[in-house]
Amino acid sequence: MHFDVVIVGGGHGGAQVAISLRTQKFEGSIAIVGDETDLPYDRPPLSKEYFAGEKEFERILLRPPKYWDERAITMLLGKRVVSVDPVAHSVATDAGETISYGKLVWATGGRPRMLPIPGGDLPGVQGVRTRADADAMKAASESADQIVVIGGGYIGLEAAAVLRKAGKKVVLLEALDRVLARVAGEELSRFYEKEHRDHGVDLRLGVNVEAIEGESHVAGVRLAGGEVIPADLVIVGIGIIPAVEPLVAAGAEGGNGVLVDRYCKTSLPDIYAIGDCAAHENDFAEGLVIRLESVQNANDQANVVAKGICGVEAPYHAIPWFWSNQYDLKLQTAGLSTGHDQAILRGDPASRSFSIVYLKAGKVVALDCVNATKDYVQGRMIVTAGLKATAEQLADTDTPLKALLPS
Repeated sequence: MHFDVVIVGGGHGGAQVAISLRTQKFEGSIAIVGDETDLPYDRPPLSKEYFAGEKEFERILLRPPKYWDERAITMLLGKRVVSVDPVAHSVATDAGETISYGKLVWATGGRPRMLPIPGGDLPGVQGVRTRADADAMKAASESADQIVVIGGGYIGLEAAAVLRKAGKKVVLLEALDRVLARVAGEELSRFYEKEHRDHGVDLRLGVNVEAIEGESHVAGVRLAGGEVIPADLVIVGIGIIPAVEPLVAAGAEGGNGVLVDRYCKTSLPDIYAIGDCAAHENDFAEGLVIRLESVQNANDQANVVAKGICGVEAPYHAIPWFWSNQYDLKLQTAGLSTGHDQAILRGDPASRSFSIVYLKAGKVVALDCVNATKDYVQGRMIVTAGLKATAEQLADTDTPLKALLPS
């Protein structure tokens, strides 16, 4: 088999490359090789609306099934690429097939990071990355009495919120001294900790898990110090491991992800990488090499690659943004708050509608907006502009953020 463009990975990034190529009138052959059997679908709802049963799977498909046929995008699903030959311009799948390419796009994302501890692989210990994961989690949670969630990031908090709304007993364990520690400032962390406790989550910070107990199925979680928390289901949300082994084995530069340049090109000829697995210099992180695990990043990098394949080289420069739904709270984040030296509260957390504006050396670098969509939309503008403003100006809710921009 030969295709002009082979895309490895059927998630947001891989799908968007194919969509963008056809939108730009690319007439060559395109194939998406995906290790899942499902057509490309929206992944954030897996720990939110889909897990809660509020959305059927058909409603989270990125495009209707006929879309791919009508645009002559070949779907090679249920196949995993196990090796890459950059000289022969080909990949091999776990079924023993060889697929040759003109251009290769690596969009594999990652797999859930699981706990490397005794009992970490017991039945009933569940990561969250695919539809199959979410289905297994849903099925197990229906009969589970007590559920332990390990990890206080977006995935863990969203799962805890869904489970509490369903009336389940939930214990949430976080090794650090606050939730969302890697992505938000302390004020937002404390707000969400209170929300979850107010909703009945037994939230414990600064705890280390020593082992998962059980014989043929999980029965409990043993903490350092000896306490055992009973559990019928354990949900692990402690990040991902980028799925890049075949590319690195083929000689691509990288470690924690595959290193790409400003055009999402790897160090191997005619091979791009995008999304969660691509380590890149990010303008909004002061040029640091980072991986961004977000739909925004996957889609924007996909568009960069599609343009490049079509002969239009445009460097990646897009403001990072994220969102999370928990209970009746919609958190929207613009920019990257890592390394901020000042956090300005805009509004009153008691009203459940407020923003936190992060500054570094006087410049606005990020905002966390809770039930404050107007601040979020205007916040993206001021982060992109590199706005410098005083704490008093930013805290004044009577002044729209966009009014602070130079005319």
